[in-house]
Amino acid sequence: MKVETSVIATGDALITRTLPSGGYPGFPEIQKIISRYDVRFSNLETTVHRQEGYPAAFSGGTWTMADPAILDDLKGQFGFNLYNTANNHSLDYEIAGLLATIRHLEERNMPFAGTGRNLGEAGAPTYLEAPQARVAMIGVSASFYPSWIAGNSRIDMVGRPGLNPLRSTTSYYLAEEQFGQVKALAEKFALRPGASRPGSENQVRFAGTVFHLGTENMVKSEPHKKDMERILGNIKDARRQADYVLVSLHAHAPERGDNSEPASYLKTFARACIDAGAIAVLGHGPHVMRPIELYNGGVIFYSLGNFIFQPDTESHQPADAFENASLHPHALVGEYMDHRAGDGSRSAFTNQEVWRAVMAGFNLVDGKITQVQLYPITLGMELPRSRIGWPSLLGDNAALEYMAELCNRYGTKVRIENAVAYIDL
Repeated sequence: MKVETSVIATGDALITRTLPSGGYPGFPEIQKIISRYDVRFSNLETTVHRQEGYPAAFSGGTWTMADPAILDDLKGQFGFNLYNTANNHSLDYEIAGLLATIRHLEERNMPFAGTGRNLGEAGAPTYLEAPQARVAMIGVSASFYPSWIAGNSRIDMVGRPGLNPLRSTTSYYLAEEQFGQVKALAEKFALRPGASRPGSENQVRFAGTVFHLGTENMVKSEPHKKDMERILGNIKDARRQADYVLVSLHAHAPERGDNSEPASYLKTFARACIDAGAIAVLGHGPHVMRPIELYNGGVIFYSLGNFIFQPDTESHQPADAFENASLHPHALVGEYMDHRAGDGSRSAFTNQEVWRAVMAGFNLVDGKITQVQLYPITLGMELPRSRIGWPSLLGDNAALEYMAELCNRYGTKVRIENAVAYIDL
């Protein structure tokens, strides 16, 4: 007898408004699709509290804060039952805001992963008891400020609350001619003889960056060794305790400036997660779609794009935001948002890829993924600020055709039927 479990994953839920009473046009169709699946995931890309934390000196782009009532909408109305909290907004309101978010989630029995009161908690899997399987999920963020990293506890010292990090190292290689030019510049501007050399004739330090002599100009990024070992260890242990392991990966870094393509270290890491026992990597972060890769029996969704995107209806922003925008001391949040949007030409408003995405469902049968389903959604790019950002089904195949083009880079075949795309394994 086959044992089947189904999963649906969505991208970034940067939600700042409560759901309208009775929903909104297009909501029932979204709700119906989500309800078909046993495991229902979204990335919670906001802190959740009522000014229970202090604004950090730096935000993840916008200082995000939503009323705890939005959690009731995500759980009770949309129907999600699994959440990632590790992302570049996790500590927009410092540790107090993070701990308040954790408390509001725990009070509602909403399983989440990626943040915690110390690194042990932040890196630990959360478990969901699905009807026919136990599913574990580990939350990871590759986008954050260094002070946001959770710290380990000791027998004589508490750990530091924060997120579960994936750091990276980047190496820069130059062909011989360009290497010689940089080396000459480094020597010219060195504060003291030899200051430009990190210890090898094949390396040179200039403007705070080490360049290596190579056969061509290239940038190579790799996952931080200790971070990856720690995360892979948690995946392997979670696999002992669960039927399936999911990894939620929040990451912005593009490859050579192409935001539709993940940086090379993210690909290395995601594939290592599958090798360690994860069945799927659920990617989000760049606010646009990235390819889907079939790898070693697992599926890697490098980015599903946005699911809810409402950054311009934040109810509050700290003084830093207004000061950075050079607005007068008595300006209010609506005026700040007008200023930030400019004349409407800001890329977030004009790039249609920000406002269309996919929800990804997949079926798990006896330990294997048998099929992936992709449902195209639009977030209402044409709507006013007051109503933009809620998902509805997209009435055409444009998003699916675009995703199919992205997937083709990885040899992933996508077929489209009746406004749904399928990937057969």
